[in-house]
Amino acid sequence: MSYQVLARKWRPKSFPAMVGQEHVLRALINALDNDRLHHAYLFTGTRGVGKTTVARIFAKSLNCENGVTSSPCGVCSACTEIDQGRFVDLIEVDAASRTKVEDTRELLENVQYAPTRGRFKVYLIDEVHMLSTHSFNALLKTLEEPPPHVKFLLATTDPQKLPVTILSRCLQFNLKRMAVEMIAGHLEYVLTEEGIGFDKPAIAQIAEGADGSMRDALSLLDQAIAYGGGKLVDEEVRAMLGTIDRSYIYKLLQGLADADASVILETVNGLAQQGVDFTAVLAELVSQLHKLALAQVAPQTAEGLVEQEAITALAQA
Repeated sequence: MSYQVLARKWRPKSFPAMVGQEHVLRALINALDNDRLHHAYLFTGTRGVGKTTVARIFAKSLNCENGVTSSPCGVCSACTEIDQGRFVDLIEVDAASRTKVEDTRELLENVQYAPTRGRFKVYLIDEVHMLSTHSFNALLKTLEEPPPHVKFLLATTDPQKLPVTILSRCLQFNLKRMAVEMIAGHLEYVLTEEGIGFDKPAIAQIAEGADGSMRDALSLLDQAIAYGGGKLVDEEVRAMLGTIDRSYIYKLLQGLADADASVILETVNGLAQQGVDFTAVLAELVSQLHKLALAQVAPQTAEGLVEQEAITALAQA
């Protein structure tokens, strides 16, 4: 059996399996449980935060053979076919590659016909902001007066490019960037389930490098495991990501606290010999100063940080 990348293998298949985005999940679960379904939903947010995943789970909830439910069974033919991407009544469209009005009209020609297999015919249009003005106009009429058996699920990373007339006809849900701690916790769970050894500081580095995107975090994790020969080691992850060894940052901060110019110069020379980007050094310095300032006024903010011991020691200096 061919290897399946972690981002696909660990893609959530139910609402409880989702990491974060509770504000979106709560609204959708309540709508499904109380049978208060809208005809068009718009999911916005940066890449890799779960827009398409939420839309697919929602489509599964609408078409599960056990009825409309917030807890689809995952084993019926409708659920399994949606998971495998071959359910005939879930029409997924990449708007980035189908921007012309002719493509949109061709897509909407079959809206009037009843679903072939499922309860609802679901149109999932990804990167919807890429549609042309004429395509939006063609879509507008259908969004205005949709047939009762049709649901539109739109996803975009750039909602500002959508016409107001489209926005006003959709329920809008903004998926937020994920916190570093949330990403790190999920990565640790994945590694434990996969039986892969890891250093906790390495997980923290990947979580920070993902910039709020769970998909990016899992892709980086795959890369780091390959780089480390089947395990996750702090030094190797740092080398792979090109991040700065924080021990140098803490030496700089300690030198500043002690007003010790020789330590500062020695540390800067050490960084220069490694050929680091000093813009990145300054950014890391600002980040650690921010954590340090918080720890000085509210010591509990340092709890749970990978660098808790170093931050606490500097805060008390």
